[in-house]
Amino acid sequence: MGRFYDEDIKKSPRIDRLISHLYAKMPVIEADRAVLLTESYRETEGEPVILRRAKAFLKICRKLPITIRPEELIVGSNSIAPRGCQVFPEYSWEWLEKEFDTVEKRSADPFYISDETKRRLREVLPYWKGRTTSELATSYMAPETLTAMKHNIFTPGNYFYNGIGHFTVKYEEVLEIGFAGIRDRAAAQLAECGLGDPDYASRVSFLEAVILSCEAASEYGRRYSVLARELAGRETDPARRAELTRISEVCARVPEQPAASFYEACQSFWFVQMLLQTESSGHSISPGRFDQYIYPYYKADLDAGKITRESAQELLDCIWVKLNDLNKVRDKDSAEGFAGYSLFQNLIAGGQDAEGNDVTNDLSFMCIEASMHVRLPAPSLSVRVWNGTPNEFLIKAAKLTRTGVGLPAYYNDEVIIPALMSRGLTVEDARTYNIIGCVEPQKAGKTDGWHDAAFFNMCRPLELVFTGGRESGELVGVETKPISEMRSFDEFYDAYRQQMDYCISLLVNADNAIDRAHAERCPLPFQSCMIDDCIARGKSLQEGGAVYNFTGPQGFGIANVTDSLLALKKLVFEDKKLTLEEYREALRKNFGRGLGARETEDLVAQVAGGMAAAGQPVGEAEIRAICEAVRKDPVSPAEKAKYDQLLDWIDELPKYGNDVPGVDAFAREVAYLYTKPLQNYRNPRGGIFQAGLYPVSANVPLGSQTGATPDGRLANTPIADGVGPAQGRDTHGPTAACNSAARLDHMIASNGTLFNQKFHPSALSGIEGLQKFASLIRGYFDQKGMHMQFNVVSRETLLDAQAHPENYKSLVVRVAGYSALFTTLSKSLQDDIISRTTHGF
Repeated sequence: MGRFYDEDIKKSPRIDRLISHLYAKMPVIEADRAVLLTESYRETEGEPVILRRAKAFLKICRKLPITIRPEELIVGSNSIAPRGCQVFPEYSWEWLEKEFDTVEKRSADPFYISDETKRRLREVLPYWKGRTTSELATSYMAPETLTAMKHNIFTPGNYFYNGIGHFTVKYEEVLEIGFAGIRDRAAAQLAECGLGDPDYASRVSFLEAVILSCEAASEYGRRYSVLARELAGRETDPARRAELTRISEVCARVPEQPAASFYEACQSFWFVQMLLQTESSGHSISPGRFDQYIYPYYKADLDAGKITRESAQELLDCIWVKLNDLNKVRDKDSAEGFAGYSLFQNLIAGGQDAEGNDVTNDLSFMCIEASMHVRLPAPSLSVRVWNGTPNEFLIKAAKLTRTGVGLPAYYNDEVIIPALMSRGLTVEDARTYNIIGCVEPQKAGKTDGWHDAAFFNMCRPLELVFTGGRESGELVGVETKPISEMRSFDEFYDAYRQQMDYCISLLVNADNAIDRAHAERCPLPFQSCMIDDCIARGKSLQEGGAVYNFTGPQGFGIANVTDSLLALKKLVFEDKKLTLEEYREALRKNFGRGLGARETEDLVAQVAGGMAAAGQPVGEAEIRAICEAVRKDPVSPAEKAKYDQLLDWIDELPKYGNDVPGVDAFAREVAYLYTKPLQNYRNPRGGIFQAGLYPVSANVPLGSQTGATPDGRLANTPIADGVGPAQGRDTHGPTAACNSAARLDHMIASNGTLFNQKFHPSALSGIEGLQKFASLIRGYFDQKGMHMQFNVVSRETLLDAQAHPENYKSLVVRVAGYSALFTTLSKSLQDDIISRTTHGF
């Protein structure tokens, strides 16, 4: 390896101009893909669905408008407008039509949509009524499941309303043999099919679909070659004419043919990345170990004198900018949960090879340098850390963290490798893992992980214990013993376990219904041709074609549930300061701070029912006015004093996140209530369920749908994120919080865990601050923590950015498993980030 590690590479002026062009305007919704898709489906009625998907993809690649943006060196965009997006009605569409007139004005991730685009979409969207994956999935779900979803016990929205994402394909194979080579592999398999084979019909259809998809990708590249040649012919600037001519030559070869240079490898990679997100609207399509599969092309050209490190860095920087060009529109509620226009394209550097050798290389450092240059949310850069990681690499990563962009995230090989092996991966595959989306590990090119399959709110089953499983007069959970009959903490804890087990079974029912719907209506032949062993098995990824199949929903709220249960145990059953019924009333009245949203709705229903029974027909507006008055001042001064006393008692209790072994041991058991039952279930693709412990940013919107909890958390406020302590509850410093989080069993949460920390910028100043920071990471990882990520920004800066967003347009922060521009986030999510404890060393 060349020892260039401490040498920063100067940024090309081109990069800032590319970024300025990218962010000049609000993102735009475009209609072209939806129109072409619908046209193709109308032409292929009655054909096998996998062929319909391939023919639609071919038509889109042939006719989707293309553009080369000013000064680009890496080309390819699925929208004409910078950061624009296409529409995917085959998954869901009614929500978009309902939001045509509000999507531009909403608080989270607004998009501009023209009247002409609305008109074009209104012409084609009705075709999809009754044909979407979301409608089919709903029909497969049990009534109890739909009830639980209505009451926000969990939400499987990722794949319910969108395409399949959360995977990494075999980029290296495309670079090595091109789509011509993959097409030939499929053709060879097709030639071996026998008419008497039991799966002849489905296998032949799939392999023909793969061949069509490979041709579609090849044609798409050639279209850019033609466009670049035409633009070069009209270009008056000699330097730009030469660049366009080079682009035309590169695109004439890739992605159809093997990459023969570093430039071709970079461009071929980008075509794959972009087209995957043209075929399907799934997010978290992650580049994976980019520094490993691109490195041979970089090294060969560098050694041959064909490139310099500076010219190679400029190409990497251009890719980093392009990763921010991709976008997708979500419904209003989902946009709140994934705020920041995020696609979670995780690119990871460093780590080991299949034999266990460290493979950090020059390109690993240059990936970090690229993130320093662009300072944008994408890619979600990650680094792998183990005891063989060079210290200079960790320090380089720490320098990026110090910039405040929330990158990179850090992952522990010593936990993730054995965790994946426990799920059936070979040691070689586990050693070469990458991260998908936020924090989810998998083996690239062999896995259909269905990560992020649902968000499970562990606080909601706790609420159901207090109500015997009922909510707003409807049975939502399982009927458990009334709290008035509970005489011990063990009885209460057992009731919580019952509610958890039942709700987990409903979550599995929802995920499996959606899984089946995707296999039947939206298999993805282009994606499948780049994941083993789909071609050999003759089936798409959605039908179980991958070597490894999982479903990975994530639970969150461990800190709140831990602190809540310990508060009940101490205050009710040990000290007997109040009864469970009195605690329930305190929660219902939000500790005297005004009723929560759901409690207010219940009160409206009660008042309306009572007035109707008394023969007093009063309109809804009058009822709401009465209830609003009660909500604002729901308790007497005496009751308020009583609830203040309760909150003081709660505050005095030890909390998770402060290195209290007894509390942390209990938190480990609480996490097991989610992680252990889940792994007993299987999915339709023949794989198992594996738990994750992270919320992305859903802890904020789902917290807004959750009542007060016994730990003193008020109704409709954010729930704790990931495996860290509740906001502001970690009062003993960063090391204490690390010690607490490390006591959880990260190994069983093989779908990933998320640990956020926030530091004041002064904590990482100078080389001493960087070394202390690196030691904190190694110390946490030595205790078997899985993941760490950081915000390095002062509370004052965030508050000022919230008040004066026009002055902070480029402020990037770490949200959850991803970074985003702070000013694009909803206020509730901004408040959540501000509320996190700010540490120093």
